[in-house]
Amino acid sequence: MHADRINALLQDVRLTSETNHELVQQVRKLVLAAGSSIKEEVKYGGILFSASVPFCGVFAYAKHVSLEFSRGASMPDEYRVLEGEGKSRRHVKLSSLADIRAKHLKHYVALAYAAAIQAK
Repeated sequence: MHADRINALLQDVRLTSETNHELVQQVRKLVLAAGSSIKEEVKYGGILFSASVPFCGVFAYAKHVSLEFSRGASMPDEYRVLEGEGKSRRHVKLSSLADIRAKHLKHYVALAYAAAIQAK
């Protein structure tokens, strides 16, 4: 059931933007590689990732893709790429595949995943 909803969402993204589709796919791979206990589901118009508790989600917009961290406000922002001013969430905007590396997504995903594991 989750796989069908994820595939349907990915097809919708592809119809809007091939670049955003590829970005979402690469971000999914990166997040899922962070740990064996990660589950994904379609929610709020994007794909949410959880390890007992939700820790991030990827969302495609018209001109960019956003990786949003549920508890991003409490994460150290070593590379100064986290955006947002809300009480809890922070996000990283991506417009190209190069942004995945340039904005150190693997580092931030690892931090968010570690926090989710500790929250169990």
